[in-house]
Amino acid sequence: MSKRVVIFDTTLRDGEQSPGASLNIQEKLEVAHQLARLGVDVIEAGFPIASPGDFESVKTIAENVKGPVICGLSRANRQDIEAVAKAVRAAEQGRIHTFIATSDLHLQYKLRMSREQVLETAVEAVRFAKRFTADVEFSAEDAVRTDLAFLCQVFSAVIAAGATTINVPDTVGYATPQEFGGRIREMIRQIPNIGDTVVSVHCHNDLGLAVANSLAALENGALQIECCVNGIGERAGNASLEELVMALFTRRDIYGLETSINKSEIYRSSRLVCKLTGMPVQPNKAIVGKNAFAHEAGIHQDGVLKERTTYEIMNPQMIGLLTNNIVLGKHSGRHAFRKRLNELGYEITDAELEKAFARFKVLADRKREITDEDLMVLVEDELRTIPEAYSLEYLHITSGTVLVPTATVRLRREDQVFEEAACGGGPVDAAYKAIEKITRSGVRLSDYAINATTAGEDSQGEVSVKLEQDGRIYTGRGADTDIIVASAKAYVNAINKIIFNGGRRGRIAIWQ
Repeated sequence: MSKRVVIFDTTLRDGEQSPGASLNIQEKLEVAHQLARLGVDVIEAGFPIASPGDFESVKTIAENVKGPVICGLSRANRQDIEAVAKAVRAAEQGRIHTFIATSDLHLQYKLRMSREQVLETAVEAVRFAKRFTADVEFSAEDAVRTDLAFLCQVFSAVIAAGATTINVPDTVGYATPQEFGGRIREMIRQIPNIGDTVVSVHCHNDLGLAVANSLAALENGALQIECCVNGIGERAGNASLEELVMALFTRRDIYGLETSINKSEIYRSSRLVCKLTGMPVQPNKAIVGKNAFAHEAGIHQDGVLKERTTYEIMNPQMIGLLTNNIVLGKHSGRHAFRKRLNELGYEITDAELEKAFARFKVLADRKREITDEDLMVLVEDELRTIPEAYSLEYLHITSGTVLVPTATVRLRREDQVFEEAACGGGPVDAAYKAIEKITRSGVRLSDYAINATTAGEDSQGEVSVKLEQDGRIYTGRGADTDIIVASAKAYVNAINKIIFNGGRRGRIAIWQ
């Protein structure tokens, strides 16, 4: 009988530490619900002591998301641990994840503590956490660069104190697969009470080896892997959830390990994280990249048409990637429209249906062929979790080689309509300046990216922007067949997020 690997998802904690990937409470809750549908075993929902917002996010997820264990991170001190305990109190199953660095490098320069002090602190933290929950995980930060004998001593002590999971992080992505696998093997051999706990690993991708290192650890006895959707995270990111899961499934002849993941939700999970963080995956990203199942070479095309497995080791439909176009157009009715959305996994209310259907009709008049991808973009763009303080009603652009780019923008806020015009260095710049005249947000555009989300010359374009205000980054997203309109939608979406989060209230027109 195959052993089962615990999938510990840290997209909402380590993943959100990616620069510019900050999410609000509603967005975190949306991701957490999707992770539950995906079937992850543990959701590390945040670092409660880090900020009141992080605490509320973890608390909200614990109260509303059922199925996975809800976990919060803490340093090895009582204040942090108490914050996690309060945040996860309402969860069906709550976990406290406490950590302290163990490498001599961190001890000398960061903690300024002796090995004896670190050992005592780790044991006390686990004992204190056990007062609140039976499920306690302990991580030895920078474990890869920690003296093995001392690492085994620390882990043995925290297991005796009650740690139900011990985690071995490659904090800086330094290890190689052979080295990391060997360390896990030696730990399991040397720690006398290792059978009383689950061995976990948390690998960073600084050398591009996070997935390989995680698999090497599983080969040598680890049974929990900590990972992120799309591999996002600090610096070069974390081990990619979708790559690990599909590697274990595709090569189960090698690993003999199972997971609880609902593979048909992988693609939707990837898209949601892309949308909310504003961090698209590169086209050649394994499993979820745009080109992951694309075939351009004639030999490959011929082989796939004759027998898919000649050049595809995975079925794209298995991860929820729909490859067939659907026959929906401007003459289609609400019933057919809703039925197809249900088939794609979207359960929507009557009110949401009316909004999405109106958008569909507009799109059908402009686009000859409506695909499943078009519908997914449309629905995800329409069913936002952020209330629309402002909505884009009208955009007119004049531009050309001998014209100064000029934009006229009309925004609605409840029953009020605002209209402004502005000139800029290009049509998008002009549109943004006109929007700024209305909202007076005082933001700085720090990033702008365009992605063609569907195929064809009349494809929908998706724009993501990052706006900076008072040192905080807000991500906005918009989709449309007109890339200028998509750009304006993305900017307005980011402004709405700033308003929703209460950013600089005195300078945004919504509060005046």
